[in-house]
Amino acid sequence: MAKRVQCSPGWLKSSQVLDVYSVGACVNDDFADYVNYWKHNCWWFFDNPELIQSLALENSIDIQDTKLFYYEVYELELFDGIWRPFSPGPVWPVQPHVTAPTQKQLEGFDIVTFWVENSPAPEHSPLSCNGLAEKLSTNAHCLFDTFDEAYTALNTGKFDGCEPGALRIFAVYSADWPLLGCASAAEITGV
Repeated sequence: MAKRVQCSPGWLKSSQVLDVYSVGACVNDDFADYVNYWKHNCWWFFDNPELIQSLALENSIDIQDTKLFYYEVYELELFDGIWRPFSPGPVWPVQPHVTAPTQKQLEGFDIVTFWVENSPAPEHSPLSCNGLAEKLSTNAHCLFDTFDEAYTALNTGKFDGCEPGALRIFAVYSADWPLLGCASAAEITGV
């Protein structure tokens, strides 16, 4: 996903947070309202950055100021105090063919809410959206440093009542944008 990274919002009273790398789009927006283009996969992300770049180019969307992220999600979600498996369900006709970046930098772990039963669409990141980073220790990107910190916070009720629905743990990686064929950077970014 390509996101417009924001500095820590003024209402988030957390001295350790410098910017927000959340999966949810409440604080750091996705590059566009991409759903209507139907280029995303069954997890509501993109299989590779080239799809984002071509969508941006075809639709005159400026992605020059965006940061590219790659996500990996833990195989279980927490719902009503119980860890359970999840899937995008049988409604999506095409399976994803995600291409992992050759180089990626682990930035931390986010907790993301999913309101609808077995929904693939991420909703909120309570560390930033609900301001839980004011009470919980996060890194400079408003993420937990380790999976164990995220898992423990969920198992000890730190996220109880923050948002309805299931909670999933995402590893958040930053990655570099690939060059799209022989196109110039200006052509890729739509400027």
